[in-house]
Amino acid sequence: MRLATFNLLHGRSLSDGNVHAERVAASVADLDADILGLQEVDRAQPRSGLLDLTAIAAEALGAKVHRFAAAVVGTPGETWQPWRSADDNAHPLYGIALISRWPVLRWQITQLPAAPVRSPVWAPGPRGGLVLLKDEPRVLIAAVVDTPTGAITVANTHLSFVPGWNLRQLRAAVRALRGLPAPRILLGDLNLPAGPVRAFTGWRTLARRPTYPSTHPRAQLDHVLADPRGAGPLGPVVQVRTPAVGVSDHLPLVVHLDPPRR
Repeated sequence: MRLATFNLLHGRSLSDGNVHAERVAASVADLDADILGLQEVDRAQPRSGLLDLTAIAAEALGAKVHRFAAAVVGTPGETWQPWRSADDNAHPLYGIALISRWPVLRWQITQLPAAPVRSPVWAPGPRGGLVLLKDEPRVLIAAVVDTPTGAITVANTHLSFVPGWNLRQLRAAVRALRGLPAPRILLGDLNLPAGPVRAFTGWRTLARRPTYPSTHPRAQLDHVLADPRGAGPLGPVVQVRTPAVGVSDHLPLVVHLDPPRR
């Protein structure tokens, strides 16, 4: 069983700043993941060529099951508002996605509110510097997946960059998953290092690898976590990869598990 998390940066390549469907597909196919959580996913956005990045990634993996969960309507960094209902789906959207090669028995989506105040963020580049940014709302998408070794719960999220507020969102995400079947796994860009994640959740980190920035990774912001509570062994971790795929400012994190057969 291969699990992967990947902050897609809406499919943008750092080499030329462009988004190409073929590059996104090749990057995702290289992961060969059975279940993949994507963050910073565009749908029908002009900046990414009006592409449906979730559908492109699912096709690249040969996965028939996928779901996109919008966090905002509009374009982050420009004009946007929180996603509120299906009526917003006719507009450009931005959020996260969960993709599975196996059937999904149940979906659950949980909204995670944005930080109430603007926060300082360092913007790189010649026109960059310390800027005050309005935080975006976040979302948690969870699926009960019918794997060949039994049903498991896998969730994906992208937490706030605001210190402290991301821990509050992480606690809310963990609470939301307690009502779903074990074993439980959380994928995502948590904007937190492994130490605070484990301290505030008690969940086990399945891989310790730096994932950001992709050019010279120094920090692990992207995680694959397992809830130690509940029945159902996941098996040992037999391989961890952070391949350089040529898309995004994050490296994907791939964890290969060897669960016992049912």
